Amino acid sequence: MNEKRNPKRQKSLPFNMPVTDSNNPQNFDDNILFPVEEIVQYPLPGYVSPTSISFSPDDSLISYLFSPDNSLNRKVYAFDLKTYTQELLFSPPDGGLDESNISPEEKLRRERLRERGLGVTRYEWVKTSSKRKAVMVPLPAGVYIQDIPHSKAELKLPSVSGSPIIDPHLSPDGSMLAYVRDCELHVLNLLSNESKQLTHGAKENGLTHGLAEYIAQEEMDRKTGYWWSLDSKYIAFTEVDSSEIPLFRIMHQGKSSVGLEAQEDHSYPFAGASNVKVRLGVVSVAGSSITWMNLLCGGTEQQNNEEEYLARVNWMHGNILTAQILNRHHTKIKIVKFDIRTGQRKNILVEENSSWINIHDCFTPLDKGVTKFSGGFIWASEKTGFRHLYLHDANGTCLGPITEGEWMVEQIAGVNEATGLIYFTGTLDGPLESNLYCAKLFVDGNQPLQAPIRLTHSKGKHIVVLDHHMQSFVDIHDSLGCPPRVLLCSLEDGSVIKPLYEQSFTIPRFKKLQLEPPEIVEIQANDGTTLYGALYKPDASKFGPPPYKTMINVYGGPSVQLVCNSWLSTVDLRAQYLRNQGILVWKLDNRGTARRGLKFESYLKHKLGQIDADDQLTGAEWLVKQGLAKGGHIGLYGWSYGGYLSAMTLSRYPDFFKCAIAGAPVTSWDGYDTFYTEKYMGLPSENKLGYESGSVMNQVQQLKGRLLLVHGMIDENVHFRHTARLINALVAAGKPYELIVFPDERHMPRRHSDRVYMEGRMWDFIQRNL
Repeated sequence: MNEKRNPKRQKSLPFNMPVTDSNNPQNFDDNILFPVEEIVQYPLPGYVSPTSISFSPDDSLISYLFSPDNSLNRKVYAFDLKTYTQELLFSPPDGGLDESNISPEEKLRRERLRERGLGVTRYEWVKTSSKRKAVMVPLPAGVYIQDIPHSKAELKLPSVSGSPIIDPHLSPDGSMLAYVRDCELHVLNLLSNESKQLTHGAKENGLTHGLAEYIAQEEMDRKTGYWWSLDSKYIAFTEVDSSEIPLFRIMHQGKSSVGLEAQEDHSYPFAGASNVKVRLGVVSVAGSSITWMNLLCGGTEQQNNEEEYLARVNWMHGNILTAQILNRHHTKIKIVKFDIRTGQRKNILVEENSSWINIHDCFTPLDKGVTKFSGGFIWASEKTGFRHLYLHDANGTCLGPITEGEWMVEQIAGVNEATGLIYFTGTLDGPLESNLYCAKLFVDGNQPLQAPIRLTHSKGKHIVVLDHHMQSFVDIHDSLGCPPRVLLCSLEDGSVIKPLYEQSFTIPRFKKLQLEPPEIVEIQANDGTTLYGALYKPDASKFGPPPYKTMINVYGGPSVQLVCNSWLSTVDLRAQYLRNQGILVWKLDNRGTARRGLKFESYLKHKLGQIDADDQLTGAEWLVKQGLAKGGHIGLYGWSYGGYLSAMTLSRYPDFFKCAIAGAPVTSWDGYDTFYTEKYMGLPSENKLGYESGSVMNQVQQLKGRLLLVHGMIDENVHFRHTARLINALVAAGKPYELIVFPDERHMPRRHSDRVYMEGRMWDFIQRNL
């Protein structure tokens, strides 16, 4: 359909193109200009910018992780706001972390974090009442403290072989370090260098103390299992009992050895089965006995359990401990406060939603004694269909909204109770953007809300870090046409005080690879809902005018957005490689994907593999009608949920799609975990039809196109059995398939040689079958 004849059907959104190499690419062989090896390089072009940005406690320094040689190996640097100079704060004495010197436990934590960084991967400022400045840096060799100005870094807590230090964190007053070792919680006094074990009896009873369980790390974005009190006198921690979860064994089939070192067992809770039991305890750092809170999450086969998941734990002023507790059906969340002396509890908020509850990190306690709202808190709710902020008093009563409208708040960046202002990021200016806004914290319920004030002024994505005095903020900004840059800005009006890091468009690899940002378009789903797509068009001067053979990059699942105004879309090197080979690449965020509000997300409720696949077909049909895609020559590729949706769409629409690549796909939802699966699909016993129709195995009888399956055999997230079960169904149906197996890889291949091999094989498959 012609754009001019139907302007509502498709609308191009203008973005500034970056300056690229003026050399005519026709002078080069395509494969030399853009070899397949380029697809797998890390970091991506433009993503060598500073990360993990933080202000020192006195706001005189801005610290960050940075790699001066543009690699993944990072060190701790600081920018002095008085002298405007950069200095190296900490360089790992032994080179720091690499994939060969970390424990099995830490490798699995890196999988949960999707962490690829090396050298230094995190650090914390030591906050003390004195003028001393220091950072804490955890490394495989142990925990270092680096004083500033420079002295030699001190190894405060050495590692012990076979007994790694896990998840170390400083106390709020900077005097102690908590960590987990051998499944028990410990504290190290940084002044006396004395270490104390606070919990006991874990290993012999099949428990862990102070560690987040698998579901918390993978699905709830809760990476820790303990929390310091605000006064540094107590630690709340989880006790996790996984003894009743049947172990799922993964064999390392590619190893030359056999026995215990060639296998690993995981307490993996499958959909419909029991979850681990989680208790919440509080212990004094002085080492007194543990007080258990009146709470037990999970550990029951009751499918209507009201207290299934411990989602979040927060301390409020006055040593009041709060927990956010989610029911098994994901339709009710409670905020409970505990008396840490007795463990007794009281509900301060209960919220229900018939779609589902999305967990977030917006719960913010208000200071005691500063205002009439002391002891209250800020909460974020999606009760209107969009996540907005609400003010609650100490009893949990909602005093009114802070924000409203058909857009969503993403994160609270800071609260200034003295001035009555709250700072947050959100999508007020469109779901493809993310900006920092300021709003009034204390609202008059009789007056209409004032619109938030926008403080970031460039189009694109903004990640922000506020200083402690609420005077300025660091803005990490990127867009389709701008690689990440770091700016110091005024919190008063967002004006730029000083650019801290900017990249020119003469990035050598960027010039060499001839990268062009995709074109963002709007189309409509079959019910009229606006959907956003991204087009990576081949160069017409090299490949002629459209239509082109087309590959659709799909994800399509909840909580992920592919199409947005971000540099990450521009440096999608697989899409750019295919574009450079004359293939049109298309991405579409179907109904059910992220950052569009709960109504848009909940189209997928109990219908995974249905609405999402329908929308992908709608997008592909639109490409054909526009004369962009060549009918009969359209394929799909994706990973994880995207692998599932690729295989599902190919199977459900056999006469439209020619081929698909499914990487690490979920193929039947009864084989995935409790939390994710039941949130979106309900319990297997309550949605049998949804589970059956949402299984790829039940769709392959009608398969006509070619299917390539790619999977790591030691994937502990989406187990290789998903691919194995699908192969059984393909064999039973007499359908051909191709398979790439990586015996030593998990959910995403990490080894460089494996990734180069995979990209080459995938391109070969596309050439033969598209």
